[in-house]
Amino acid sequence: MPAVPSARWTDLPRITEPPDSVLNRPVVRIATAPALLEGAGFSVRRPWPSREIGFRQTDPFLLLDHLGAVEYAPGEAKGAPWHPHRGFETVTYMMDGAMQHRDSQGGGGVIGDGDTQWMTAGAGILHDEMPTGELIQDGGRFHGIQLWVNLPKRLKWTPPRYQGLSSGQVTRLVSAAGDSLVRLIAGELGGYRGPGVTWTPIVLIHASLEAGARLRLAWPQAFNALAYILTGGGAVGIENALVVEGQGVLFGPGQVLTVTAPARPQGPNARLEVLILGGQPIREPIASYGPFVMNTHADIVQAFDDYQSGRMGSIPAIELFPGASEP
Repeated sequence: MPAVPSARWTDLPRITEPPDSVLNRPVVRIATAPALLEGAGFSVRRPWPSREIGFRQTDPFLLLDHLGAVEYAPGEAKGAPWHPHRGFETVTYMMDGAMQHRDSQGGGGVIGDGDTQWMTAGAGILHDEMPTGELIQDGGRFHGIQLWVNLPKRLKWTPPRYQGLSSGQVTRLVSAAGDSLVRLIAGELGGYRGPGVTWTPIVLIHASLEAGARLRLAWPQAFNALAYILTGGGAVGIENALVVEGQGVLFGPGQVLTVTAPARPQGPNARLEVLILGGQPIREPIASYGPFVMNTHADIVQAFDDYQSGRMGSIPAIELFPGASEP
């Protein structure tokens, strides 16, 4: 799995481990992500929203999709062609392979191998998310996640924006013992900040744990706390609840998150790979339908009307008619 720095982990800044006396967050629920088809027909695993972990527990996060890991044969790779969004932010983080983003505001680029794209849909935008031409033609490994982050009512109508974060911009830290690599994509952890600029206060981390590592992170008490196993298996919480790839975890209140890798690695990767995240709950009504997340049913009706009337933007002519000149 890429996105690991060339420098030795021990050369990176170390996170101060919380004292044993600090209250650990207990494991409240574990959800096994079902497989679903999205976009033009690619498979994702979605731990939330689910029957076990719903909107209320994940607030401000609306949805997490695990893309892959999969080895595409030539011609197999699919994406999500042009579609609208309103009322939230999409975060796409690629660990293997590459994806191209284009939107009606002119934002976009190719991300891969530890890169992140952060799109604020806000008042409304059109975009498409597609595998690169090289991946479609030649096939190859594809592995990433997409996270939807809600916006409060006062920011639903904020202008759209796009952030492309390269893997080199991500803040890299190691655990106090030097046996866990922590990639801080957004938010603050132990006095360090990730590069992602967010409207809603959150923390987003991709951690890699060596065999036998125990990662303990001080966590904001006002934030909720979640984890998702990307690769391998291990244990979570002070209870050492066992989890495997494809399972999401909801933690209860407290000040410390704990993730433990087994002494013998599980899966194809020698490390336990885990997404760790949390945020300040918005605690507002949610009206969600397809690509729109607002506060009321009337907001959703308006979103469809605005989309159909072209008020969320339009697909660039060069995309509709390849070879055409830019307007």
